[in-house]
Amino acid sequence: MIVFMYPGQGSQKSAMGEAWVDHPSWELVVDAAATSGRDLESLLLRADDDELKETRNAQLATFMTSMMVFDAIQRVGVEGVAHAGHSLGEYSALTSSGALDFDDAVGLVVERGEAMQVCAEAQEGTMAAIIGLDDNLVESACHRIDDDVWVANYNAPGQVVIAGSPEAVAAAGDVAKELGAKRAMPLPVSGAFHTPFMGPARDRLRKAIDQVEFRDPDHPVFANVDAMGHTSAADWPALLSSQLTSPVRWRQTLNELDQAGMTTYVELGPGTVLTGMAKRTCKGATTLKVNTPADIDTLLEAVSGQPSSGGGALEGEALFATERLVVSPCAGLFTGVDDQAGPIEAGQLLGHVNGNEVRSPFAGELQGYLAVEGERVTASQPIAWLRTP
Repeated sequence: MIVFMYPGQGSQKSAMGEAWVDHPSWELVVDAAATSGRDLESLLLRADDDELKETRNAQLATFMTSMMVFDAIQRVGVEGVAHAGHSLGEYSALTSSGALDFDDAVGLVVERGEAMQVCAEAQEGTMAAIIGLDDNLVESACHRIDDDVWVANYNAPGQVVIAGSPEAVAAAGDVAKELGAKRAMPLPVSGAFHTPFMGPARDRLRKAIDQVEFRDPDHPVFANVDAMGHTSAADWPALLSSQLTSPVRWRQTLNELDQAGMTTYVELGPGTVLTGMAKRTCKGATTLKVNTPADIDTLLEAVSGQPSSGGGALEGEALFATERLVVSPCAGLFTGVDDQAGPIEAGQLLGHVNGNEVRSPFAGELQGYLAVEGERVTASQPIAWLRTP
């Protein structure tokens, strides 16, 4: 029972795309650069830490790294049964689950980053992590300050983030320490995210969300706002809009995932923040991170229970399993082959994407198509499902 987790702003670091330049999944960067008009190669390879701290850059760079990682693990057939993303990571989760088209997601992430950056510049705000204090006492510390300060993130047991005006955050931090907190640690951020200070950004983002079509996800996506798993496309416009001014209920989300039977928590993207939170919250769970192509072998060993050969797998092949996914070689419109059913030979043509052939790398019994005629698919999106001998 694998859940894929996607990090948010703050996990980015300089040159985090370097390991992916020669990997096939780098093609997503090329596609997203054309969609967004941003120099993503420079952002992922040459931007320094100061440039990456800017909200408009941090969010897009983190999203793109998560998308490359997800694309890479799809190529070797590792599948999760749920998705969850922290703040910005929710957009990565929705894209990976198929609820958002990749191009639409890129546009929303760009708009979200710009909106939050402008909002932070117009309204001075900051955030601080309160360590070693129960949630209710952190809430009490905020309530005792007659100023603008709120809980922004419930991250893990004994780790809550507060946000608001600099003066109010400092005052609430002092009260929290009086109540028993071990530390009140200021965070290097440019705004009070997930608080009412982000109201103007929410209004701007809502207009962009209204222009996007959502689809039912392939597996439940757990939302920051209510910590519940959602399987309906209709839920997400309101949830994403509310997210900007509501606290991220990550600890509650991890508890829900634990109760749902998740046993393996895999963080896809830069950093290991979510891995650490899952380890603290879900006792006995297996926690893994995939930051670079080198981490994929470790993931394969963990999910298969056997050492990886290190030689890679056929694209679309799930190791040590009897089911296989054939994935798209590129982005574009899918057209299938008429009357395709039954036994499939290795190399057999299953359709085309933008004129490029989609051929099965293995033999098996065709169970069905996962892409519909005329659908726009992304690179490495599953096209067909086979069962092998």
